Amino acid sequence: MNCRKDSNLIYYPRRHFYWVPVVVFSLYYQGHHRQLATTEAVMAMIPYRHRIAMLTHRLCSSYSNTKTPTLYTTDTPDSTTIQLLSWGKGASGQLGGGVEETRLYPSPVTNLLLPKSSFTLFKTPGLLPGPDGVNKVVEMGISCGLFHSCLVVDGALWVWGKGDGGRLGLGHENSLFVPTLNPHLDNVRSVALGGLHSVALTSAGEVFTWGYGGFGALGHSVYHRELFPKLVKGSWEGTIKHIATSGAHTAAVTESGELYMWGREEGDGRLGLGPGRGPDHAGGLSIPCKVKELRFPVAAVSCGGFFTMALTEGGQLWNWGANSNYELGRGDKIGGWKPRPVPSLEKVRIIQIASGGYHSLALTDDGKVLSWGHGGQGQLGHGSIESQKIPTLVEAIAHEHIIYISCGGSFSAAVTDKGKLYTWGNAAESQLGVPGLPAIQSCPVEVNFLMEDDGLGPHKVLSIANGASHAMCLALRERESC
Repeated sequence: MNCRKDSNLIYYPRRHFYWVPVVVFSLYYQGHHRQLATTEAVMAMIPYRHRIAMLTHRLCSSYSNTKTPTLYTTDTPDSTTIQLLSWGKGASGQLGGGVEETRLYPSPVTNLLLPKSSFTLFKTPGLLPGPDGVNKVVEMGISCGLFHSCLVVDGALWVWGKGDGGRLGLGHENSLFVPTLNPHLDNVRSVALGGLHSVALTSAGEVFTWGYGGFGALGHSVYHRELFPKLVKGSWEGTIKHIATSGAHTAAVTESGELYMWGREEGDGRLGLGPGRGPDHAGGLSIPCKVKELRFPVAAVSCGGFFTMALTEGGQLWNWGANSNYELGRGDKIGGWKPRPVPSLEKVRIIQIASGGYHSLALTDDGKVLSWGHGGQGQLGHGSIESQKIPTLVEAIAHEHIIYISCGGSFSAAVTDKGKLYTWGNAAESQLGVPGLPAIQSCPVEVNFLMEDDGLGPHKVLSIANGASHAMCLALRERESC
């Protein structure tokens, strides 16, 4: 089956709905007013520490007058609303909307009121420069792990979802069903969530990890769990500018473009370190080591299930690791530890990369999406479940100018310059955000957003994050004029 521009797009009526938090209470943190929706059970779990003062709380029992809670506000009168929405499987709390099993379509988690034109996203291949002006630029970003999620806004880290192994970094292993401020880490710039662990990059260029430390995924020379964020003391010179992780291996890029890796290594070569630097314990390497075979400065890195991709500052894609499903896009199944460029992309400038469990995406500088690797769940977007040996254009969205891409374990997503969101691949857990799809959706579908009765305009998607079976996006919503 071939994908056509208008094929397999499922539309459903835009109707009003209300999202009902059970308890709402307000917080002040680092001088900013924030509100958080939660349940009475979760309320007791929130650390009562310095810099966090509970001011008010009220029970929302009326269905008709509730609204999406506001987590972050500024004192600027000229503000704009960024809305965080989630969908897919939520049994472990990863959707952030309270106790729920599944969201069939994007539903609000929280609103962020930011200075208009003075916010920026931290995304691959790096931080986009914000506009000059007197207002402080607010940095924000989202990430999805296996069964947990996070939001970073203005240096603060909010976490929720499954807590096993300490992956939320709050000092316990309890699951949380709503966004909860992590008071143990300040000045966070970006976060990458893995299977059972988490990685954070601060504005000072330091890397912190926490959660389950099996296979050396935390980089602390130990294999037990860390319940609180702990500094990774790597041997690199200078500071870190970019981080990435997957199920159990992690990467960090220095300001000078050097790549360091650590974590699980089962002989597939995903760490790119060669035979001289193998596992130091039980199938993993717990000490960050430099990938010496990369010839050019690295701008960004993406960790797949058993392979790794690096994007150079010049826009060239290199990769290494397992290749049994054509993950490396070289036309064969020969993998290995040594980083090499992708032959068919050597003359193509890539501006963003994304890795799934066994597939990859690349975004070109002219806004086109290429995909390759395993296609068994339709995650390549070519209208079939066939694997692709080399990077292949996703023709169904070739008429759009794509600005952002993301991979989940077995599904994919792309955002256009007009703020439209397309998803494709495994839809068994509603992770594509479009009701009524078959379990395998091999053609990209446009995600439509239900309108709330909140006086805000249509959703313009800015970024997307995919987990194993859930997803989140940040969307700009301008206030409707009278």
